[in-house]
Amino acid sequence: MSPQPRTGILGIAPYVGGESKVVGQNRTVQLSFNEGAFGVPPGARAAYTALAGELHRYPDGGAHELRRAIGARFGLDPERIVCGAGSDDLIYQLCLAYGGPGTELMMSRHGFSVYEIAGAYAGCRVIKTPERQLTADVDAMLAAVSPATRLVFLANPNNPTGSMLPQPEVERLRAGLPPDVLLVLDAAYAEYVDRPDFNPGTRLVDAGDNTVMTRTFSKIFGLGGLRLGWCYAPPGIVDVLNRVRSPFNVSLAAQAAGIAALAEPGWIEAGRAHNVQYRGWLSAELQRAGIRVWPSEGNFILADFGTPEQAGAAHAALRMRGVMVRAMGGYGLPQCLRITIGTAEECALAAEILAEFMAHQPAHA
Repeated sequence: MSPQPRTGILGIAPYVGGESKVVGQNRTVQLSFNEGAFGVPPGARAAYTALAGELHRYPDGGAHELRRAIGARFGLDPERIVCGAGSDDLIYQLCLAYGGPGTELMMSRHGFSVYEIAGAYAGCRVIKTPERQLTADVDAMLAAVSPATRLVFLANPNNPTGSMLPQPEVERLRAGLPPDVLLVLDAAYAEYVDRPDFNPGTRLVDAGDNTVMTRTFSKIFGLGGLRLGWCYAPPGIVDVLNRVRSPFNVSLAAQAAGIAALAEPGWIEAGRAHNVQYRGWLSAELQRAGIRVWPSEGNFILADFGTPEQAGAAHAALRMRGVMVRAMGGYGLPQCLRITIGTAEECALAAEILAEFMAHQPAHA
């Protein structure tokens, strides 16, 4: 008899990321991971390189300088910030700390798959609520609340759909949840939102003791390979996370690169402006070719080909030219492909390939 995991573990479907290489292609255009279009900020690259001779040193377990830099950049109290090895690290810790057997975790039907994995790992029953037009439905979520509900996860903007709930709806969700239910607002794409009415979650965190906002350095800051994220939370939740997280959960290099990325002049503004321009351009080009594009507030678009077969054929056409996008079958959207907004050249290539593909389909012949 071999060692066996506890009940429920083998029922968890492993996370499957996007493809990063195409065998036989000399050049691969990576548009499947929602990485930043401009790569690594120069200052972050220099800070990382400068640490080459210090890698035998343990990092600051409390990430004090990084938390101070985050607080200064976003106008937040560093004492209410916890850093992790990507925001996924903090999502897992929240599920383990506040979930468990006999509890329920709620998410919308097409929410980020890590919520389901982390919740199941913690022993929660995961409840997926219906959406309206691929957007979280507050009424459906509130209707699904039960005495066992302990955690509600909302990505805003949402990955992979790109949809975003207006601030009044987010506030209505929080007001309608029982006070002992933890609402986690995942704002991984907050820096890309170009709407004056948007709040990533700080307002609700400040308003009570039952909401957490998670953020990441993996998108606009270009540090996905270093795994760096953070959350802003009420003092009681900060205390819990600091009790259960790994003692050195953010590496020396990640802390240094993160501090430098935050200080890079104009980095967020340039990335946001580029994203707004080319998200609109690519959406228009695909729509002109006959492809439905769902509205997005992230650094990606969701292209809807109508059928799984059509989406699969489009995916194959892109792969043949070395362009990697994300198939959405694992999210219950097999008729869709998620396409990251890359550089101008990368967006143009994706648009060209898909226009040629659609031109050869029967309805467009």
